[in-house]
Amino acid sequence: MSGRDKACGTERGVRVSDHRPVELILRSTRVITPEGTRAASVAVAGGRIAAVLAHDAEVPAGAVLQDFGDDVLLPGLVDTHVHVNDPGRTEWEGFWTATRAAAAGGITTLVDMPLNSLPPTTTVAHLRTKQEVARTKAHVDVGFWGGALPDNVEDLRPLHDAGVFGFKAFLSPSGVDEFPELDQDGLARSLAEIAGFGGLLIVHAEDPHHLAAAPQRGGRKYADFLASRPRDAEDTAIGNLLAQARRADARVHVLHLSSSDALPLIADARRDGVRVSVETCPHYLTLTAEEVPDGASEFKCCPPIREAANQDLLWRALADGTIDCVVTDHSPSTADLKTDDFATAWGGISGLQLSLSAVWTEAGRRGHSLEDVVRWMSSNTARLVGLDDRKGAIAPGLDADFAVLAPDEAFTVDPAALQHRNRVTAYAGRTLYGVVKSTWLRGERIAADGDFAAPAGRLLTRRG
Repeated sequence: MSGRDKACGTERGVRVSDHRPVELILRSTRVITPEGTRAASVAVAGGRIAAVLAHDAEVPAGAVLQDFGDDVLLPGLVDTHVHVNDPGRTEWEGFWTATRAAAAGGITTLVDMPLNSLPPTTTVAHLRTKQEVARTKAHVDVGFWGGALPDNVEDLRPLHDAGVFGFKAFLSPSGVDEFPELDQDGLARSLAEIAGFGGLLIVHAEDPHHLAAAPQRGGRKYADFLASRPRDAEDTAIGNLLAQARRADARVHVLHLSSSDALPLIADARRDGVRVSVETCPHYLTLTAEEVPDGASEFKCCPPIREAANQDLLWRALADGTIDCVVTDHSPSTADLKTDDFATAWGGISGLQLSLSAVWTEAGRRGHSLEDVVRWMSSNTARLVGLDDRKGAIAPGLDADFAVLAPDEAFTVDPAALQHRNRVTAYAGRTLYGVVKSTWLRGERIAADGDFAAPAGRLLTRRG
């Protein structure tokens, strides 16, 4: 038997190199693998994928068979942009509720943003506080970003050594006093430090000068709010970031891109060798400015949801690879902060539970495949944070993390059915396709039909 047979099994049977017995076989006529979608049986041993076998492969003695019929078996999603807010603003969101919502939506790994919690994740001590809070509450695996502030450059390397996946910075006010933005000098200092140890800087890119110059009318009209966050604020900030990354030879990631005007800048920078990756979000891909009712601040986020023509260009950039990832930027608040004045309402959209269905609904309408969705929401996000040796694909040796999806089954979004703490959603009443039937973490079913297992998520750290 070859080395590959020992590690990956055969088409009719299963052998595992570390001698662990196969405990579970997951079977479907549609399994999404790195080589494409095929009828297959996936063998699980010790919480990892032991083999991807023929659909009619023999079930080993003692193993449990789960046959999903024609429902799609896909790798658990990896969401690298989530604001859990715990501790400190747990009334907005917490690890228990956020990770339940993630599990309900087929997400098996999330990476928590460093702000909106108190304390923010800007020192190793603060990271330890966050980890202790999450340890017993996580229904899915959880990693952490650090924060880059004007006064914490000396904390960046210790945070990196402690296992954060990278560092978030704002180039305009963040909305919370404890997480101030970097000016261009501060950005240069942080980039130089992070580049020195091979880290990653992820950036909320809106230019404060363009924001200050934009009309600030306030009130209920979404058009006035949109005018207050113009595209050129994003474009200028991204251009400055790319120039600084080029000078520092630093790796950077553009968060929640909403302005399609910045896409040529990004494509040109990549051709010049700048190490830049880009994400966008379900709300930019599925919601449009034209449909936002006045006073409906559940649609408010920064940068904002823009026009339908802009959305078309974001989809084109996903198709051609200019945009790498789709993540939620799940950023909830209590309902009272979602006032009908767009100027004062909290800006953030809660999307964990609905992201897969929302993206698949629009992707399918535009002729994209579920394989595309898996690439944007699982494989590429896992690669972004260096988890692709553990997560993001159905392949031997990786964690046995799965979502089971009925892609043609429709449902109407009912806020009462959501698992995140404050059930405010921009998707209320919308018909979406793709029902998540169950979610599996390391071979254990953690969510199915509205029922949840006890928290079994692990705390993840960056390797190397």
